[in-house]
Amino acid sequence: MSLAVLCPGQGAQHPAMFARVRNDAQAMRVIEAATTAAGCNIVELAGRPERYTNRFAQPLVCAGALAHWQALKANLPEPLVALGYSVGELAAHAVAGSFDATGCVSLAAVRAGLMDAASPPGAGLLAVTGLRRDAVASLCERHGLAIAIVNGEDHYVLGGLCSGLQAAAETSAQAGGRATLLPVSLPAHTHWLQPAADTFARLLHDAGVQAPRLPVLAGLDGLPVTTARRAIDTLAGQIARPLQWQRALAQAVERGARVFLELGPGGALAKMLRDAFPRCEARAVEDFSTLDGVSRWVEAACARAA
Repeated sequence: MSLAVLCPGQGAQHPAMFARVRNDAQAMRVIEAATTAAGCNIVELAGRPERYTNRFAQPLVCAGALAHWQALKANLPEPLVALGYSVGELAAHAVAGSFDATGCVSLAAVRAGLMDAASPPGAGLLAVTGLRRDAVASLCERHGLAIAIVNGEDHYVLGGLCSGLQAAAETSAQAGGRATLLPVSLPAHTHWLQPAADTFARLLHDAGVQAPRLPVLAGLDGLPVTTARRAIDTLAGQIARPLQWQRALAQAVERGARVFLELGPGGALAKMLRDAFPRCEARAVEDFSTLDGVSRWVEAACARAA
C-alpha cells in the first residue's frame, strides 16, 4: 500500500480545526483527553489567540491531527509510513502505535512545558526561502542563529533570539531571499533546548513507549524508527537538533509512498510534498468539507497509484 500519513507542527491552528470531527465519538475521546492535558476546553482554545502560545499549541496541534486520524482510520488503508513535522512527530508515533492518542496529547503538553522552561527569553523561529545552504549558514554565523529545519534546498527555518532573527530577515531580503517570522516563541530544534531534550528522553522512557507497528520516519535523519529505543532517542533528540524534513519526505517516496494525507490543521506539508515530488498525490484533510470526502479521495488516489 502506498499511503503515507503526515502530521503537522504548530502554526496553522485555527478556530474551525475540529469542525469535521465534532460529531465523531472516536475523535471526541481525543478532544476530551486534550482538554484535560491543556487544562481548558481545547475546541474553545482553537478560537482564541492563545492557540499560538507554545504550552497550548503543542497539545492542540496533536489533538487536531489525532482526532482526524481516529475518525478516519477505520475507512483508510493501513499506512506504509507515518511522518510528523516537529511536535507532529509525536502524533505520527501515536498513529503508528508507539503510544495511544491520550498519551500523545499528554506528552505534547509536557514537551511544551520543558521547552518553555529551557528557552532563552525573546527567542523564536524564522522561515527563510530563496537562499542556498551556504548563504543560510552565513546568515546564522553573522546573526548568532542556528538552522532548525531543512525543508528544501532553498527553504530553511532558523532559530535564535528575536533580535538576530529580525536582523537576519533584513539581510536575507538584501540577498534576494524571503523571510517570515513564525508564530513560535522559542528556538525549537536548536542547541538552546538541550536541557529539555535530556529531560524529555527520561520521561519518554518512564512513559513506556512501545515499538511502532509501522515505520515512523524520524525528522532527525529521515530514517525509519522501528524500535522503542530509537523512538525515544529521536523524539527527544529532535527538540535540540535540526530536522531534516526534506530527507524524511524523500525517504517516504523511496519506500514506495505515492499518496500522502496530511491530518491537519493546515496543508503546508501536503504542498511541500507536491512541490518536491509532483508525481505523488498529496492532500490535507482541510481540503475537504467532510470525512467521507477524505476517505473517498484516499481510496481513489491509492487505486491510481497501484
